[in-house]
Amino acid sequence: MTRAESKERNRRALLDAAGELVARDGHRARLDEIAERAGLTTGAVYSLFGSKSGLVIALVADRLGPYYEELGRAVPDGADLLGAVDALARHHRRGWDAPEARAAVVLQITLLDMALRDAALGERLAVAVREQDAHLAALLTGRRHRDGTVTKERARQLALALRALLVGLGQGVVLGLAPGADEEHVAAAARALAGAAFPEPAGARD
Repeated sequence: MTRAESKERNRRALLDAAGELVARDGHRARLDEIAERAGLTTGAVYSLFGSKSGLVIALVADRLGPYYEELGRAVPDGADLLGAVDALARHHRRGWDAPEARAAVVLQITLLDMALRDAALGERLAVAVREQDAHLAALLTGRRHRDGTVTKERARQLALALRALLVGLGQGVVLGLAPGADEEHVAAAARALAGAAFPEPAGARD
């Protein structure tokens, strides 16, 4: 095994261990236990991530990166704005029924708790999420809508609103707080949000 391969193996082991223990213990998760679960020492954590906060931020990027890649594949080529939003919402809703959905929600809530307790971590977490949100905005930019196309700035604004809607509904479904939020309901809510963000021009229905 090359040095680069060994480094990546260790990185992967620490991220997997951190995902399990951060979800279980929140801000109380200990670096020595994370390292032990990964079969490594705390020195490996500092070498690869710099700090516990660095490991947590890398964990966020590790989870969000593949997630946004899946979103890109979920949107049909050539779909207009509402078609793209519909496809994204349906993709999200199907994921909430997956066996790992509850663990994902636990990790989401735990990371928020950690960010609220540690301002520096909160700032770094916000940067990581904004970077990933840019991928969602890119999926929406240039989409056809009515007689025009979606600008980069409007796509950014809509991406923020969509994330809030889908994260909230997703947590509600997993926690049993949104029993009526089936695929059609979620897709309709997302389309309505997009329509409200890009209202029909005055007089268009006259």
